[in-house]
Amino acid sequence: MILGIHHVSISVRDMARMLAFYRDLTGFEVVDQMEWSPGNERIDAMVGLPGSSARMVMLNGGTCYIELFEYLSPVSQANDPDRPVCDAGLTHLCLTVDDIDADVARLTAAGIRFHAPPGPAGAFRAVYGRDPEGNIFELIQFMEDHPFAAARLGAAASRRGTAV
Repeated sequence: MILGIHHVSISVRDMARMLAFYRDLTGFEVVDQMEWSPGNERIDAMVGLPGSSARMVMLNGGTCYIELFEYLSPVSQANDPDRPVCDAGLTHLCLTVDDIDADVARLTAAGIRFHAPPGPAGAFRAVYGRDPEGNIFELIQFMEDHPFAAARLGAAASRRGTAV
């Protein structure tokens, strides 16, 4: 039985730059780090990359984790920093916030770009932005009870008898 999402993983070209965003600007906490050298056959088989080596940092943000990988071999190709959200593949990760206007102002002041201002008040407000390597993230603030609200995660887990 699938219980939920544990983490999302992002392949990055510049770990320090991405940590400055995900750890320092968004407040995720580093909970683990590791690296591997070429010749680790188990990891090579798992990631499907013979002769791979990488650094990994696992960050916790409350209800889930973000895993950052910086591959040293093979070296990753640059991401299109303006990749359209309609292209096939993962389109964004969503971060729950409690003051969307303050977070957009703080992140904008730090050089982070957003597609548009946060949407108008309703059950929730949301906005898409780009991390330093062009990956899309969404900020969402729930203004009232909503089926998607993170507070519902605990109730759903209780009904299943699992912890969040």
